[in-house]
Amino acid sequence: MTGIIPTMDQIEELHRKLAPSDAAYDLIHTHCVIIARITRQLVHRQNALYMRRCTLPFDAVERTGDYATLAGEPSDGEARPRVETPLAVPATDGVTGGIVPPRYIDANQPVLGALLHDIGTYRVLKNDGSNGEPLTFDGPRYVQHGLIGYDLLLNEGYDESIAQYARNHTGVGLTRDAVVSQGLPLPPDDYVPMNLEQEVVMVADKYHSKSVPPKFLTAGAYARKAARFGDDNKEQWLELVRKYGEPDVPALAEEYHMRLVD
Repeated sequence: MTGIIPTMDQIEELHRKLAPSDAAYDLIHTHCVIIARITRQLVHRQNALYMRRCTLPFDAVERTGDYATLAGEPSDGEARPRVETPLAVPATDGVTGGIVPPRYIDANQPVLGALLHDIGTYRVLKNDGSNGEPLTFDGPRYVQHGLIGYDLLLNEGYDESIAQYARNHTGVGLTRDAVVSQGLPLPPDDYVPMNLEQEVVMVADKYHSKSVPPKFLTAGAYARKAARFGDDNKEQWLELVRKYGEPDVPALAEEYHMRLVD
């Protein structure tokens, strides 16, 4: 590491510095705070499963992927004995499901990354709300916000490991092939998570939208959104849900007084 690992105060200062209006700050910073909270929950769940790994069937979920059967839920009408699985572990911070990760996940860095993952969206606003009209984003340029945020964080002196959270969170992993085949306005390259810490932020990001007004999405609601880009994209998302479990999105929507898309 050669760059800055920011504090919470430094992150908030950067949001304030870049926000062109209070409305933009409220929308984008609040979104990042929500994603950081979901990230923390998902990481806590993964690490709880990892610490329980000795009480789980050896390699069972990763080897078979038969979640219903392993949880004692018959898939063919035949009753089976219930066995201890990740799904049988009590909910952690409201997150249920998930499978045991291959290692313990850093609980601090992903939260910092989540707070900064959308920092580039300040630079792709079409209307910043300072005129009293609703905020809008520049649709054609919006896909560039991750790379813009990455460059911005590096220019601010932030460490590469932090800047990558902005670069590598779009969709369920934006590949070079997708950039080329979809004719996206990005340099042809892979913009995908490089480790579990980045991946968990990418997953958490799908449960909340910066639409105006902002809203929460359940796993099923995002699956329908992902399907617009093909069945493979949808299946990638569903596999990530199986991997990390599902946060209690309805409870978050109620707490933040935001609409829930189910």
